[in-house]
Amino acid sequence: MIFPCPGGRRHAACVRLFPASTTRSVCLVINCDWDSESAQEEEKEEKRFPQGDWGRLTPAAARDGRLSGVRVYLGSDHAGFEIKAAIIAWLCEAGHEAVDCGPHGYDPQDDYPVYVLRAAEGVIADPGSLGIVIGGSGNGEQIAANKVPGIRAALAWTTGTATLARQHNDANVLSLGAREYSLEDALSFAKTFIETPFSGEPRHARRLAMIADFEKNGDIPPAGG
Repeated sequence: MIFPCPGGRRHAACVRLFPASTTRSVCLVINCDWDSESAQEEEKEEKRFPQGDWGRLTPAAARDGRLSGVRVYLGSDHAGFEIKAAIIAWLCEAGHEAVDCGPHGYDPQDDYPVYVLRAAEGVIADPGSLGIVIGGSGNGEQIAANKVPGIRAALAWTTGTATLARQHNDANVLSLGAREYSLEDALSFAKTFIETPFSGEPRHARRLAMIADFEKNGDIPPAGG
């Protein structure tokens, strides 16, 4: 099913359907955000872990002001099916492009990894894009998405957590729990996530680089002090 994009947007269709046959092996990425170091410790860590090439690892979208024209990959299960449709409608109205990775029909027995992993793979294959995955609580969806190398999936339950997921963690996938709050709140969290850029602050970029290095090489960063 294709949802036409209203208002004559630049895309012929606001929603793309992701091929159901796409599969790939994956591994775990863990998000961490330590925020209690003193200024002196920050300076020491900056020398040990300079920002370096973190910019090449982050989404290519703008980091100053709200993001515009973002392609968003979405996946859910039956619990998140209704909210997924509502988010897709908002994305169209806001001038973004939605890629619906499924499910494309309601099935109370479906399995979220089938669709969530496809959405996460779509984000990795499309630099500058973002993803939204939705389930009953959002926990399983976050776990599944974070199995895809390079994914930083964050679970949000307030606008504040959705904001910090982007500002501090440069999360590229948002996980929502359809049974944990209202449709209106879920839409608010999705809007906040899509419209909030990564701050680019050196302390956050450094920490994300540590995580990326661990994912790539298995090297645990040295302890401070």
